Amino acid sequence: MASKRRLKMGLIGGGPGAFIGDVHRKAALLDGNIEFVAGAFSSDPARSRQAGEIYGIDPARAYESYEIMIKRELQLPPNERIDFAAITTPNNSHFPIAAAFLKAGFHVMCEKPMTFTYSEALELQKIVKETRLVFGLMHNYPGYPMVKLGRDMISTGELGKIRKVVVQYKQDWLTTALEKEDQKQAVWRSDPKQSGAGGALGDIGTHAANLVEYMTSLKITHVCADLTTFVAGRILDDDVNCMLRLEEGAKGILHVSQIAVGEENHLAIWIYGEKKSVHWNQENPNYLHVGVLGQGEEIWKRGTGYVAQKSTAAARGTRIPPGHPEGFFEAFANHYCNFADTIRAKLAGETPSELILDFPQVEEGVRGMLFIEKVIESSNSTEKWTEMNNQ
Repeated sequence: MASKRRLKMGLIGGGPGAFIGDVHRKAALLDGNIEFVAGAFSSDPARSRQAGEIYGIDPARAYESYEIMIKRELQLPPNERIDFAAITTPNNSHFPIAAAFLKAGFHVMCEKPMTFTYSEALELQKIVKETRLVFGLMHNYPGYPMVKLGRDMISTGELGKIRKVVVQYKQDWLTTALEKEDQKQAVWRSDPKQSGAGGALGDIGTHAANLVEYMTSLKITHVCADLTTFVAGRILDDDVNCMLRLEEGAKGILHVSQIAVGEENHLAIWIYGEKKSVHWNQENPNYLHVGVLGQGEEIWKRGTGYVAQKSTAAARGTRIPPGHPEGFFEAFANHYCNFADTIRAKLAGETPSELILDFPQVEEGVRGMLFIEKVIESSNSTEKWTEMNNQ
């Protein structure tokens, strides 16, 4: 077994006022197997130093830029420098930062969507293969134990052949032009120069599509999409409606919206097979609802012995007994655990097990960028269906 030595983490992004960077930091440190030692927290050097003070980082390792960070970390002895970098900046900078760290010999965890464009995603995939380093992509929802339980039920054939998938992701936080009020999270997500071609599509639509492919193990083959921008003056979409065709003849519906008044973070998925169905809701994530033909509904509860017997992956991702809710931070932490254990295995010259490799990687990132490109193409097309296949 690979040594459980604590890996050293560097964070890119996560400066004052940031949201997701601090989530990555807290989640990575949750199990005590990673230590946070360095970062380039903002493009503003003063704000980067301020963040370093807040995080308790050695001032010498609160860097002015990621380029300086790479240079100075490489000057440190191997046992002192970072093992990996976590990238939590806006989408337009993901590719250059990830490519630079990989080429410098550092493993990478990257926030989704992986890159700014599909072509960048293909190039990053080549770099990952060439460097043979560990690359993780933070689609956090497959990190939930009950999502893993649902996937394992499907993969063993318990549901029978999959016929229909319905997935939704509804929020209301962009119902008004919040970006015009200088709300940081809204500003960059509504700016195509930072966010990319997709608004709600790139921000939460990629999560929904990723969840479909992760749980069913079926790839989306065709999309028929309609994108809408409801808020006046907004450039990018804030509402997405999409029909899906999947491998093996399955059909699907994907709906995401950031102008759905009254919704908070309502990600939910229903998967219907010939014999059973599963339903999971992110706002109540510790339960998996299983419909059994002719027998009604079963409710499977996280942390129980019967779940552990059914799904080793769900058991691995569970920290506390049933009735004590686990959720958002723990799902991130589950990916960090598997990502870090994969790095440790590589360092020890071992082959990571399938269980440890259960976290989104560069291939999922390519699929996400392809999904964005093809949904936009479909929405702009007069054709009913647009094929979605890796080129």
